[in-house]
Amino acid sequence: MHTVVVGTSGVTASDVLAVARDGARIELSDDAARALAAAREIVDALAAKPEPVYGVSTGFGALASRHISPELRAQLQRNIVRSHAAGMGPRVEREVVRALMFLRLKTVCSGHTGVRPEVAQTMADILNAGITPVVHEYGSLGCSGDLAPLSHCALTLMGEGDAEGPDGVVRPAGELLAEHGIAPVELREKEGLALLNGTDGMLGMLVMALADLDSLYKSADITAALSMEALLGTDKVLAPELHAIRPHPGQGASAANMLAVLKGSQLTGHHQDDAPRVQDAYSVRCAPQVAGAGRDTMAHARLVAERELASAVDNPVVLPDGRVESNGNFHGAPVAYVLDFLAIAAADLGSIAERRTDRLLDKNRSHGLPPFLADDAGVDSGLMIAQYTQAALVSEMKRLAVPASADSIPSSAMQEDHVSMGWSAARKLRTAVDNLTRIIAVELYAATRGIELREGLAPAPASQAVIEAVRAAGVQGPGPDRFLAPDLAAADAFVRSGALVASVETVTGPLA
Repeated sequence: MHTVVVGTSGVTASDVLAVARDGARIELSDDAARALAAAREIVDALAAKPEPVYGVSTGFGALASRHISPELRAQLQRNIVRSHAAGMGPRVEREVVRALMFLRLKTVCSGHTGVRPEVAQTMADILNAGITPVVHEYGSLGCSGDLAPLSHCALTLMGEGDAEGPDGVVRPAGELLAEHGIAPVELREKEGLALLNGTDGMLGMLVMALADLDSLYKSADITAALSMEALLGTDKVLAPELHAIRPHPGQGASAANMLAVLKGSQLTGHHQDDAPRVQDAYSVRCAPQVAGAGRDTMAHARLVAERELASAVDNPVVLPDGRVESNGNFHGAPVAYVLDFLAIAAADLGSIAERRTDRLLDKNRSHGLPPFLADDAGVDSGLMIAQYTQAALVSEMKRLAVPASADSIPSSAMQEDHVSMGWSAARKLRTAVDNLTRIIAVELYAATRGIELREGLAPAPASQAVIEAVRAAGVQGPGPDRFLAPDLAAADAFVRSGALVASVETVTGPLA
């Protein structure tokens, strides 16, 4: 099994995906162990002094002015975890929780938190054992960290609360730790707070959304090309010299992908109209511009994610010169903004895909295709309601594009009076990515049927490879009306699995 080594300098997006989705094992580097021990020495020295130090010998947040006596400090750390583990609502996905825990471990290993080495090792042991704390949908405002989600994870570290075992069964965390020979952690000064203060949940969801969107943007280029073929559109608008004079990188990449898919097509540019088209509709002609803008948005979001993956997010932080300083690095604004930006781009990509589907189904705009791509229009309804479903998904995408980060709601007796709502931005982006997959699947279903209904003209070899692969995957071709939901589900699975991109790349080579 692949092993991810966590050191002092952060982790990569591929590390996060390996742990969250593929169950990679985790090891702590020797550098991390030394940094953990050194920072802990600083915290222990400060804890022994009579002067109060925030996070070490004081209360938290609006209660930071109270000095806590040594005999109460262990109780203080336990209490902050128990009281902050106040999430509600449905459980979040296993991969999100694993990413959340792994990214908190990343910050702990930076040597800026003051957590003991054995706490970090226990976090790694829990992940390696396949134990997943139960974390709920609601409880983070995206400031002072993803507090409730991280607290539920810290509760498992203490052997309290509920967690899911490697068998998928939810049980008391203490039982699961005991079965795997993991001793619960007795938290000491600073440690409870250090386990809660981070942007780890929203960052983990950003990393996974970027991975999913990378595949979906390639998929959208493919389905746009298939729709162009089915509509007998012109591929002249994809010429590299046209995109070179507006040098947005994403636009050029999308146009190149579409051109690669369409290479060798006999369908593009053949107009079956009494009045030949001078130019195609925007949803066809401007596909690279819209998808390209989304790709450039992803590039910016990836830069933000990389910076955050290299960060140590905690409050207070232990500095190399021995100071323990309060700060605001836990504020989720940088991550929240790009999460919202991605939801906007995804909504627009879904919207333009739906417009192409609608055009394929309208006999007045499809340039010779039967109404609704039906076998016997009137007796058969064809794909009429498949487009309804796609339109409903697009409508929800537009609602999900409303930014969460534009909101703020004060908390903690006005101490935390401006928050990022980054966790909420991440949660709605996950739904948006899920919906976008379905929207692209419906366009794929319509476009492949439209191409097959064009008799006498051969599609591009890459398009033919898609048609053969998607039919082999259980998505049926043209014919009389049938129970449509299974076909749409199979198309969704085909896109979601990456099979759409893979089928094209057998002909084109790797897409951009």
